[in-house]
Formats: sequence, structure tokens, C-alpha cells
Amino acid sequence: MNIVCPKCHSRGLTKCFCILRERIKLEKNISQNFKKEFFGENYNIFVGRFGYPNINVGLVSLPEAKKDEQYDNPQLWAGKEYDINTIINLRTQMINANFKTDIKGTRLKELYQELSLSSRPVDTEVVLEKPPTVKINFNAEATPFGPTIKLERARITENPSIPQKVDKVVNDELTATQSLNILYDKGFDEHYLTKIFSVGNLGRNTGKKLVPTRWSITAVDDTLGKNLIKEVKDFKFSDYKLYFGGYLGNYYLILVYPEPWSYELFETALKYGEFMTDYEGYYGRKSYAINTVGGYYAARFAILQKLQEQKRQGTVLALRFITDEYWAPLGVWVVREATKKSMNSEPIEFPDKESMMKYALDFVKETFNYNLNKILSQSVLVKSLKTQTKLNEY
Repeated sequence: MNIVCPKCHSRGLTKCFCILRERIKLEKNISQNFKKEFFGENYNIFVGRFGYPNINVGLVSLPEAKKDEQYDNPQLWAGKEYDINTIINLRTQMINANFKTDIKGTRLKELYQELSLSSRPVDTEVVLEKPPTVKINFNAEATPFGPTIKLERARITENPSIPQKVDKVVNDELTATQSLNILYDKGFDEHYLTKIFSVGNLGRNTGKKLVPTRWSITAVDDTLGKNLIKEVKDFKFSDYKLYFGGYLGNYYLILVYPEPWSYELFETALKYGEFMTDYEGYYGRKSYAINTVGGYYAARFAILQKLQEQKRQGTVLALRFITDEYWAPLGVWVVREATKKSMNSEPIEFPDKESMMKYALDFVKETFNYNLNKILSQSVLVKSLKTQTKLNEY
């Protein structure tokens, strides 16, 4: 979603003047003396998309030996309620040492694939083209990191800790979809799965290739979500339930109706009341959610996780309200974690859809001073609920 900044009116948070000013202020406060050569810890791999199929692959590393999971752990950040500044201060200590390669990954392939498979940070020796200077790189899809600089060479200085279950799946002749679903069922979270999928570890050998991080995040959310939908469709209907929660200025009001699975998302920038929306019926979408993009699949996945846990299905109307608390883009993970917080809140139950809708209208008016009818009048899902006829009505 192309959000309008409430302060300087810039469209798109990554290009906002307020963000640029705040970034410069933060950069001045970072007392990190980066060096050209260092022994540090690799936490993740960032795969760029510009110039595709010839793209940049970056080793996102901390030039210190800390073995501290908080540097690359969105679930921990959300669980401990880290604020935006805390997350940025953590991430700007990381260096993105990148190099150019093709999507088949002909350069340093074994290195970055092993790094990505490790379940914990890996000690790595890194030699850069030159000493980097502090710079914060914001990305609307992925977590931010510090300076980006060209990599001259790198080597792993310890054995990566690769789970046996992962090693087996990676070396089997399975499709990427099969691999993702198997590993998710074995307890590996979407953050780890995105990392190993992005660098071409999954899929049949002849089809393995690098996938830009931005695309891989959505691909993992979409793939896992579709598998959960198949399961959820076999469950009994939910009651009328309303959930509310949020994180980092992103709030979700989620209405669940006792109807067959369908899903609609509205994302609203509250300062100007602008919203975007996408929808899918019982049989899903045939095209990419072009309006709400990656947030559509991330929110859907988090909602489906809760429905699976409850062993219930429903028609789901998800309403995202973006406040000016969310002053810097931190990645799609914020959407996923904010939605999880909403779905993990204590729901309010209602006897019918009319009373639930009235509560939602009053709640949004009181909480955000926003007229929810602006959204509901454009809702495919709400219109469908009003017009569809149930079998028991005949």
C-alpha cells in the first residue's frame, strides 16, 4: 500500500522526507566503527530483485561475536513489544555484504545456502571492498539493515547447525511447495522458511534458483496459507466473533462470520482515510492481490493459523488501520505479527451479524474517529453476506 505520510504528505514511506530526516538523526547516533575485514556472525541472506535475473545477494552479518537471536527474530520483537527505534538500532548494526550473481546462483552458492540453512548465527570471515559507512536501508517488504557494501570474499569458520529434518527435505526430490508444507508441519516458522526458500534450497534440483526476498516472503505466506485453507474448509463454522489488536501503529479489527471460507482485507491510512482492498471467495484468487500486495497474504496466513488452532472455518473481514505511530517501514513481518496479536486477543462474540457490525461501526468511530461505512459500502464480502441465501431458509 502506498501510504501518505501524515506529517510531510509524501506518498510512500520509503521516500518520505520525515523518514529521511529521522534516518539521518539515527545514523548520527550509531557509534559503530565498521571495518573492511571482520570476523562476525551471519544472520540472514538478502536477495535483491533489481536487474533480475542478474541480482545482488547479500550476507547480512553482525561484525561481532554475540550469538544473540534478537538481531533477526521478528517473533521475538513482537513478543517483547520492541518499538521501532529499538528494532532499527538492532538492525543498523548489521552489514549487508553483497555480490552480483544470476538466479542460478553460480557465485558463492554453497556458502550462502549453508548459511541460510543454519538454525543459529554462523561465524563467518568477511572481506569487503572498502570500509562501510553507517547508513540505514529501509525496505517496505523486508527488515531494515545497516550499510550495504560490495563483498570481496567470505568463508565460514564453523560448522553451520543444520537441522536433520531440514537437511533431509532439502536433499529429497520434492517440489518447493511440498517442502515448505512439510517443514512448516515439522515446526519451522515462516521467517526461517523464507530464508531457505529465497536462496534456492527448496524444489527439485533442476528447478532450484534464487528468489528475491520480497517475492519469497509472499510466496511462503501464500503457499502455507493455501495449505491451511484446504484444512480449514473441513472444519465446522465459527461463531460470530470480533478480534482487535495491533503492533507498531498497525491495528487490525477482524470480523469472523459462521459462513464458508472467504476473505477480504481493507488497509486504511487513517490520516487521510484512503484505503485499498483485495478479496477472495471460497475458491480463492486467480491473480496476485495487486492493491494490498504482500500484506494480503501475511494477514491471511496469521488468521488461518488461528482458525486451524480453533478447528473452525469462517468468512473473514480483516480491517487494517495504519496510524502515524508507524513512521518507518520495517517489512511485511509487521503485518503478520500485528494480525497474530489481534487474533490472539480475547474475541467478543455476538448472536448475529447485525449486532457485530453495529459494534464494529461504533468501535471504529470511538477508537479512530473514522466512519467505517466508507469501507463497508465497498465491501464485496459484506454485500455477499447480505444477498446470499442459505439452504435452511428454503
